[in-house]
Amino acid sequence: MAEKQGARLFADSRRRELSRLALRRRRTRRWLGLRQRRLGSQHLHQGLIGALFVGISAVGVFRTEDDGATWHLANKGTRAEFLPDKYPEFGQCVHKLLLSGGESPVLFQQNHCGVYRSSDAGKSWREISAGLPSDFGFPLAIHPRQPGTIYVLPLKGAEFRCPPEGKLRVFRSRDAGDTWQPLAAGLPQENVYAGIYREGMAMDALDPAGIYFGTNTGKIFSSADEGDTWRLFADNLPPVYSVATGIIV
Repeated sequence: MAEKQGARLFADSRRRELSRLALRRRRTRRWLGLRQRRLGSQHLHQGLIGALFVGISAVGVFRTEDDGATWHLANKGTRAEFLPDKYPEFGQCVHKLLLSGGESPVLFQQNHCGVYRSSDAGKSWREISAGLPSDFGFPLAIHPRQPGTIYVLPLKGAEFRCPPEGKLRVFRSRDAGDTWQPLAAGLPQENVYAGIYREGMAMDALDPAGIYFGTNTGKIFSSADEGDTWRLFADNLPPVYSVATGIIV
């Protein structure tokens, strides 16, 4: 399905949950299995050789700087409101973890309890939920050329996983989460009872960049102008569990 010239959108309505993360160590060429409950994301740090970050639902973020030989907890500053200790060493529920590009990559995460960023490779986190209608949500996207431009889609909460006030809105920040702007032009603003899963939002690398998201009610919305305006791209699909883009050359 072509949204813009040179771009193609892929929507996966089948649920795929990983039960293992396999890591190959370059020196020994052995495969290691990291067992977990639900893998949220994993990312290599291009500016830090041997660094990898893994986010796991109901466990937290882990980091390695030696190609997976040793792992360290990376959850300082992130909340877990559902636990007796609100800032535990581990046990946080990571919904989506992304690493920006640029000369000084920044980690971002949409958590069960807030949106966060880390500028020190996961050693500490700063909450950036202020300005959002809810701190709960699943998807997260980063602009392909502007590392400080990020997108989230807040949901009311764990007990009611639909947009707050029944308004379907994407929120964009152009300053790494310091401030947020609601993006609603073309999106339904009444009686929206739909959820968006953690892999349900994606961007392409065109200029201007396109952004797409799918719902568990079988709709896909797209924007060809970086979120300023939206249109219904596809309807009457099965629940959309993941959205990805590719460039046709």
